[in-house]
Amino acid sequence: MNRATARSGTPESPPFADLPIRLEPLARALDAAPLDVALHARMRDALHVAGDHDGFTAHQLAVAALDALDGTPPATRALALYNLATVYAMKGRHDDAVRWYQHTLAVNPALASAHQNLAALYATLGRATEACAHREQAYRLQRVFVEPALEGDGDGDTRRLLIVGVGGGTGNVPLDALLPFRTTTRIKYAIDYAADAEDAQLPPHDLVFNAIGDPDIAAPLAARLARFASRSAVPVLNPPGAIAHTHRDRIAARLAALPDVLVPPCVRIEDPRATFDSLLRRLDREGVAFSLLLRPAGAHGGDGVTRHTAPDTLAAALARLDGPAYATAYRDTRSPDGHFRKYRAIFVDRVPYPYHLAISSHWLVHYFSADMTSAQWKLDEERRFLDDPRAALGDTALRALAAIGRQLDLDYGGVDFALADDGRVVVFEANATMLVHREAADGPLAHKNPYIERIAHAFARMLDARRGTSPSRPTHAQP
Repeated sequence: MNRATARSGTPESPPFADLPIRLEPLARALDAAPLDVALHARMRDALHVAGDHDGFTAHQLAVAALDALDGTPPATRALALYNLATVYAMKGRHDDAVRWYQHTLAVNPALASAHQNLAALYATLGRATEACAHREQAYRLQRVFVEPALEGDGDGDTRRLLIVGVGGGTGNVPLDALLPFRTTTRIKYAIDYAADAEDAQLPPHDLVFNAIGDPDIAAPLAARLARFASRSAVPVLNPPGAIAHTHRDRIAARLAALPDVLVPPCVRIEDPRATFDSLLRRLDREGVAFSLLLRPAGAHGGDGVTRHTAPDTLAAALARLDGPAYATAYRDTRSPDGHFRKYRAIFVDRVPYPYHLAISSHWLVHYFSADMTSAQWKLDEERRFLDDPRAALGDTALRALAAIGRQLDLDYGGVDFALADDGRVVVFEANATMLVHREAADGPLAHKNPYIERIAHAFARMLDARRGTSPSRPTHAQP
């Protein structure tokens, strides 16, 4: 058996306080010799006795991997530590995961996936500087990450999807819930770190999905993305040109001619420190009156959104910004019962599918802050919307949503909206960055899962229909 004792250094914050006292010496011994399989075996057994199932599983995996890699260089055996860390990360034990990713990188600093995962953990923990440093290192080392399908019969049933995204920062379309791990090989390409010549060296793939769905993030890469798309021999879903039309200040003009669709006017503020009086004149000229909403460009989930009823607070808010922002006319969409409702529909191949309804007493409505599980009537109303959108919204709104999907012209996207008193659709945003995720099967939101599966199935049908077609031909799947 392997008796390697390569030191990796002690993690900066080992979570010894969470360990039974009798395990602390063993944990410290592992910090001194993280590749020692005998120590991992002792820790595995001790955690089993302590009733720590996740820890037992993690170290059991490490023991098996170290045995299998016996005799290989330390850099190779670091994969055992990477697997151990990943088990902890998947179980939500962030401190343990950070500790073991640190050990992994001390043994093998060139393991890009460990840098990538550690960056994600640091971002979750609010340690932005460290997250950025590890993210940069990950994509300097490696631009392509392949997640193979778990199965496939060899007859072409396994999809090979190239997902083009940005490595630095946010702005990528979240696709995990839409792509089955069993039958889809995911090839993730951090194009913002890749030279043009690397495009020709990509692994074989039969479709491309442009996951850079935020036009503010995509704008600096516009020329690079256009070159990539023009050279692609396979279809590119959500092509860069379609994404470019979804800037918040362009959506109103793009949807203006659609019947029964209302989009509050929006102005992009390129320099928040430009002359304030000229900005006020521009806002007035373009119909953005007070009250208005100010949000940083590229922000999502309500981050940084502020509401202003007068110029003085707007001026103060602009002074705190260090980049472009959007000013949008505020529209009070409160229902007669005093609550604000925000619906979300997902477009798959331009066809709308209901995804969720958030009901809140606050004007800034987001599902995570609406406390939907606090009142059964909220969940019942959401369930009715998911089950029968026509009954919940009316024919006018359904026709408007279908028209928005066609005009938005994205292979995948979505719209957040409310209903006006007369049944028209009030659009908050419409773009490609809409999140879809499954809920816990035994949780209070499990009623959403059948509708999420419907979206995922539609997405799979679209992928299969587009394989082998021209890059620009939509298939117009039916719900």
